[in-house]
Amino acid sequence: MNLTPHPPVATTTRTAVRVTRWTLPSIATVSLVAAAQLVLVAGPLFLSPNAVERLTTLFIYGILALMWNALAGYAGLLSVGHQAFFGLGAYAAIRLADWGVSPYPALLLAATLVGALSIPIAAFMLRLRGGEFAIGMWVMAALCHLLVNLDKLVQGETGTSLIALQAYAADDRRSYTYWAALGTMAALAWLVFVMLRGKMGTAAQAIRDNEEAAGSVGVRVLSSKRLIFVLSAFGCAAAGALWLASSITFQPKTYFSVQWTAYMIFMVLVGGIGTYEGPILGAVLFFTIETLFGATGVTYLIGLGATALLFALLMPRGIWGEIEHRLGLQLLPVGYRLSGGTGDPPPK
Repeated sequence: MNLTPHPPVATTTRTAVRVTRWTLPSIATVSLVAAAQLVLVAGPLFLSPNAVERLTTLFIYGILALMWNALAGYAGLLSVGHQAFFGLGAYAAIRLADWGVSPYPALLLAATLVGALSIPIAAFMLRLRGGEFAIGMWVMAALCHLLVNLDKLVQGETGTSLIALQAYAADDRRSYTYWAALGTMAALAWLVFVMLRGKMGTAAQAIRDNEEAAGSVGVRVLSSKRLIFVLSAFGCAAAGALWLASSITFQPKTYFSVQWTAYMIFMVLVGGIGTYEGPILGAVLFFTIETLFGATGVTYLIGLGATALLFALLMPRGIWGEIEHRLGLQLLPVGYRLSGGTGDPPPK
């Protein structure tokens, strides 16, 4: 009989890995956001006219940032031509109002028509990838600009106005535009939030990371990209129509300017591309910078470009991307969190 003692067997303590989505900070944040939106509904009742107008601008910036981030940050479709949909949304509202549609319903209808128009555009544009897609969108935006200029109602670069809005008193028009912008921003933000938390969000991120691999595991690549493309087109068109309602005048070179896409890129890049909270933070930051330094003209634009370049080089994740990377903080979670130890869970 072998009485040689066996060496002790090393034992390790294994703990289960928990997959969670909601945390106490995220639940509190979502609740605060919903409450803040309800409070903002009463904004025109207690805010000054200037504050109402500025908040309307902020809501429009928020729409643009959320839409471009959904397209580029989650689906990986980097567009430098989304000013096309911004301009077409304003133009469609002008046309509909001229045909007798009431101006505020015309804003929603204009965005819907542009969203429908983006479906055949997507059939061609989504065949392009990477830099080809980005340049293709820019060319498409230039083409839309030229076509709109041919409309005699627009009078070329002279432009026209949404004259039907003059039927409303200035205070009423300001309030209605504010509510339309707030409602559109909130609806699109929650829609994107819910969408990214579902199968579409997982599919979009898989396509962004590796389109071929995503297709090989059953992701419907083309239909997923098309859905996000059309949603972003609708949102940018709604933003353009709302901008028209706030400024009344329409000049094609202003609405089809590449500066609008540059603003979207700045907000998303600085805030944190590929995060949900980042574009919101970027929109607030951009709005603040514009409010403080917008009157400086060319210096302001140079400063924006330099800031975007510095963030691209030194902080490519953006502000919120760095916060999330370093602290693991998700206030508006669209993904999942892993917590706990490694290894197999202990037996029950």
